Amino acid sequence: MRMIYFGRYLAIAIVMALAGIAIPIQIIRVQSSPEVAGITGQGAYIWKTFYPARGEIYDRHGHLLAGNKTVYEVGVDLTVEPDAQTIALAAQMALGMDPTEMLKKMTDVPDGTQYIVLDDFVAPDKAEQLMKLQENAQADPSGRNLDALHFKAHLMRSYPENDLASTVLGFVTEDNHGYLGVEEKYDNVLAGIPVTLLVPADPRRATEYPRIPPGQTLILTIDREIQAAVEHILDTALASTGAESGTIIVMDPRTGEILAMSSTPRMNLNEYQRVSEIFPGETPFNRAISQAYEPGSVFKILTMSAALDTGTVTPGTIFLDTGSITVGGNTIYNWDRGAWGYQDMTGCLAHSLNVCLAWVSTQMGNDSFYAYMQRFGLGHPTGVDLAGEDPGRLKLPGDGDWYPVDLGTNAFGQGVAVTPLQMVMAATAIANDGKMVYPHVLYAQLRDGHQSDMSPQIVGTPISTQTAHTIREMLANALESESSDALIPGYRIAGKTGTAQIPTPYGYYDSDNINASFIGWGPLDDPRFLAYVWLEKPQSNKAASVVVAPIFKQVIEKLIVLMNVPPDNVRLQNTGQ
Repeated sequence: MRMIYFGRYLAIAIVMALAGIAIPIQIIRVQSSPEVAGITGQGAYIWKTFYPARGEIYDRHGHLLAGNKTVYEVGVDLTVEPDAQTIALAAQMALGMDPTEMLKKMTDVPDGTQYIVLDDFVAPDKAEQLMKLQENAQADPSGRNLDALHFKAHLMRSYPENDLASTVLGFVTEDNHGYLGVEEKYDNVLAGIPVTLLVPADPRRATEYPRIPPGQTLILTIDREIQAAVEHILDTALASTGAESGTIIVMDPRTGEILAMSSTPRMNLNEYQRVSEIFPGETPFNRAISQAYEPGSVFKILTMSAALDTGTVTPGTIFLDTGSITVGGNTIYNWDRGAWGYQDMTGCLAHSLNVCLAWVSTQMGNDSFYAYMQRFGLGHPTGVDLAGEDPGRLKLPGDGDWYPVDLGTNAFGQGVAVTPLQMVMAATAIANDGKMVYPHVLYAQLRDGHQSDMSPQIVGTPISTQTAHTIREMLANALESESSDALIPGYRIAGKTGTAQIPTPYGYYDSDNINASFIGWGPLDDPRFLAYVWLEKPQSNKAASVVVAPIFKQVIEKLIVLMNVPPDNVRLQNTGQ
């Protein structure tokens, strides 16, 4: 019985082996046949890989952010004995190329070479000048021959808005590969599927090449008008405050759609060759997602949310602030070294009291505090659909560099590293009734006339709906009690400032350099927008309430106009509330 099965297996193996040999033989036979070789002889057809036109990228309203433009490959057919001298001079006149170098290209070639490329990615206006010289030479019987010149049109990436949303988009190099941002994250989708076919080897028959379907078109959540406004506000803020760099993010906290994301520096994406000049060394391409930093007091909204959710405190819990607290054998002070006396939890937020928040976290304990911080997504990438995201760092008990004092300092955003987008995602849980949403820049994909929309995704519910309502009311009251510069007449806003000294490589904090941040959202009862502003090392003032709160206000003033958000009394009247 076993011999019978062995014989069958052997027969099958022999058939498969013969098929494996026959296939490449058949391919060679087809390529060598007279029908394929054509009337010009052996080798008239070649296998060639065709790359589709790269998919375009639009903002949510149909403004083109990344497209393609026609450029030319300029080549020479060496089989017709070209007049190299004349071609070199023509290339100099039209393309500004070195004629000596051109002569060398045409004469110093291996035997059998039939075609060489003089230049590629030539702009249409320059290619047209060379075409005109060729046309004039053909019309003049006494003129020198430029017939050997050939022009092959193809596409290259183009960014009509230059540097607008550049740190979101990323860029595409001449080899058609996307780097950073959307271009890298969706590189395969945008690039499409290459196709390899038998085509005429003669470049003059390029018109016979088949048309390959383009890559997918992407529609982003970015709003071009909001993005432009945010970039202008950020640039103006850096100039007025002397800050080294900055970031502003605007998101819809209900859906996770990123409406604008700006950071500095930015670059003209059509000049991507300058990337190492504009972003030298370790300079992040997009600080919003790839630079983690100690956020300072904006972090207190997460600590207070966790404490409220566990029942550790209520808004009316009273704390006696004596100006210091000892945690893990180390003394923690308030930002002003002052003692603020009896404060409820809203007062602790309004006055941004480090001592109070450190007390809150110690009342929660290690297990509860760090469990909530992890539920808020800290220490892990948000998963945003942009290349180059930094996961940040949340030290946990048991880690080699965690110390008991960290429970106190982490409570007010010291000793923990987050990216601006991580803070934004965590804050959506407070603004969105306890539901934390996935941040994303892809709104929809277009393929063959069909649109596939991105649906909002909830990534967790770190806190209850009741807790979210309570903390956002506390934050609004805190801003109003302090008459914050972030407030907008007619709109109730929830928000928090953050002023954090920047740690040095030597382990101490530099009081001369700070990170100034503000996070906020509104309208309070039905948030339509959430904005985060961060300035690195502002020089005009060392308090975020003075430096960053007015910038946040400028952003919101633009948003309520561009998003058509009416004042609270009008909106509530229209809804019958």
